Amino acid sequence: MKEELKGLLLEQLEQFRNKDLGIEREALGNIKNHKKSPHAIVVTGLRRVGKSTLLSQIAHSFYANSEYYFVNFEDERFINFTGSDLNMLYELLIELFGERRVFLFDEIQNIAGWERFVRRMIDGGFKFYITGSNASLLSGELGAKLTGRYIPIDLFPFSFEEFLSFKKILSPNLKTLTTTQKGKLKKSFNEYLQKGGIPDALKYPESPWHKTLYDDVIYRDVATRYKIEDVKALKELAFYTISNISSLLSFNNLKGLLKLGSVNTVKSYIDYLETSWLFFVINRYAFSLKKQQISNKKAYCIDTGLAKSLAFSFSENRGRLLENLVFLTLRRENKDIYYYKTTKDQEVDFYLPNKGSLIQVCQTLTDPKNKEREITALVEATMETKAKFLLLLTEDEKEVIKINDTKIEVLPIYEWLLSRTYLKDLSVSG
Repeated sequence: MKEELKGLLLEQLEQFRNKDLGIEREALGNIKNHKKSPHAIVVTGLRRVGKSTLLSQIAHSFYANSEYYFVNFEDERFINFTGSDLNMLYELLIELFGERRVFLFDEIQNIAGWERFVRRMIDGGFKFYITGSNASLLSGELGAKLTGRYIPIDLFPFSFEEFLSFKKILSPNLKTLTTTQKGKLKKSFNEYLQKGGIPDALKYPESPWHKTLYDDVIYRDVATRYKIEDVKALKELAFYTISNISSLLSFNNLKGLLKLGSVNTVKSYIDYLETSWLFFVINRYAFSLKKQQISNKKAYCIDTGLAKSLAFSFSENRGRLLENLVFLTLRRENKDIYYYKTTKDQEVDFYLPNKGSLIQVCQTLTDPKNKEREITALVEATMETKAKFLLLLTEDEKEVIKINDTKIEVLPIYEWLLSRTYLKDLSVSG
């Protein structure tokens, strides 16, 4: 077994060093800030979102070849490996490569009991960069496994800026945007909205990457992991949710519609899908926790391209895709996100209480009634929440609306996505 492992480790390291680094991910800058920290860096995210490539970028950017070990535990030759075997693995790594202080472990969740080895080595001064797919490395689980010894990094599909970089398109200066540049930028934005930011789906557009990825999450990350027997009901719930992103969802109605046994079953299935990075679910903002729990939810898909490929009749629901895209951008920097309903039942798409921000998404304001409705909702909501920053995002309009002491900034979504000023204003650390 040891000789086979030696060959495997040599083979993996060679492949790792020859791996295409792709475009530099924005997460790399965040990770660099923690390079000198004694804590493990734990990167989690959807399958095929680029975690292994990010590991390559970490190795290439921060360390010489002689400074780190690399192991990919997704290889089937590790299938019977357990945490108790990691000491033997470490001995083999020393034998092959000498003593090193940095470990790059890919898909570590496949090894039962891995956390004991990692925790002990961290206490001994070793540095770890760890990736894991989906629910296997949840922050809640990690809190118990690595108590205070890790820094979580969420890796999303490409942002719009990363998408432009992938397409080898330079981001224009928004302050001096020419008509030609604006037209090209809107064209790129439309492609990004429709195709999303999953790397392999963009590299190989003729392949059914979205369907393959979706099925892997449903069957491997949810049904198998949580031992769900009624896979048909799980699939129907996932399909209904992805077909109704950005819309209000009632768990009670879903229970009846899908003939599931109880509201708790619906809630559990939604939780599984969420912790597997397929969806995000947000609550209505309310001072009462009970009211938050019983109110309808809103769900958003991890990638607009995935939703567009798999959902039912999405060709006519561009507005919901736009709202989903805005949510994903907010979620990269914020976890405290709600939707808001005023006392007069006006809805605002996003409320960020930690930033005192209200954000409305509307495809266009050309219809006066539509414009009035969106503005009224923001004005009513700011009176109730005392929010200081009001933003109305559309496909192409740009203006500042002032109503008494209330100022609403109207921006095109494609411009907001590239405006670091706005993203920084809305960001919440941690």
